[in-house]
Amino acid sequence: MVRMVVTDHIFADLEQERSAAAALGTELESFNVATEEETVEALRGANIALVNFAPVTDAVLAAMAPGAVIVRYGIGYDNIDLEAADARGVSVCNVPDYGGDTVADHAVTLALMLLRKVTQFDRVLEAGEWTSPPALAPILASSQTTVGLFGTGRIGLAVARRLQPFGFKVIAYDPFANQETVREYGIELVPLDELFGRAHLVSLHAPATSATYKIVNAGNLARMRPGSFIVNTARGSLVDQDAVLGALESGQLAGVGLDVFDPEPLPREHGLRRHPNAILTPHAAFYSEQSLQNLQRLAAEEAIRAGRGEKLRCLVNSPALTTSNF
Repeated sequence: MVRMVVTDHIFADLEQERSAAAALGTELESFNVATEEETVEALRGANIALVNFAPVTDAVLAAMAPGAVIVRYGIGYDNIDLEAADARGVSVCNVPDYGGDTVADHAVTLALMLLRKVTQFDRVLEAGEWTSPPALAPILASSQTTVGLFGTGRIGLAVARRLQPFGFKVIAYDPFANQETVREYGIELVPLDELFGRAHLVSLHAPATSATYKIVNAGNLARMRPGSFIVNTARGSLVDQDAVLGALESGQLAGVGLDVFDPEPLPREHGLRRHPNAILTPHAAFYSEQSLQNLQRLAAEEAIRAGRGEKLRCLVNSPALTTSNF
């Protein structure tokens, strides 16, 4: 019998996953693991694993059944050792299209709050004070503001589409960009140093890779205009959080909007938690009622394909050939 497991999740229920298991003639097993050791035990002998943040290491993969399939709830899969999965013949899938519009909405919300300095004004009034708007100068008109996108995938393009009616100039860096699509969106592609040098606000929309690791670092922050902004709704590892805090304290950055951190949660003692010009949300950009429903449905559908030996919709690796036991 196929063994289908959910390692960890944040959902109200697992009805869609249970229905998928029933369609495969099995029962769903659900856990709430966090450590490598717990994940090994949860996935020992498993054929299909639906994974949120559980660490899927080589030891975890070794414990799974031959020809197993992992479905990662969400877009990123940096908690899964892809090289080890390839070597052990384990297929890894993601769900890249469950809530891109929701993430884009969140990124643009953070960007507009920063550029209009909404949080700073609110804190003045919350303290019982009043201020003249020029006290928080400069605040530029949208038509005089350049937004730089680091990445022009599905979410980056959705951000551009939302920003352009406001009159923002949008530039982007993406070595893998579809040139024709980017032109259709009115985005100007630029080199990386020009992205940081020209943009008043840089918004990050790229996966976590060795090439993107801490791309927002002291060097690139120094290239930015004094008083500029950073928004990150992608992956926490794209940002050097200590460098960002230093840039806020020096005034090189006027504000940041961060939804993701490295590590997560952001340590209680980190200075970003207390900085008045930092808007922080707890990895919430993906969330809406509809996006969660889409995520569970698409993950469950992929699990059914895996159990039936059908072509997987969103395979992200190239596993070695093995003999599947289901």
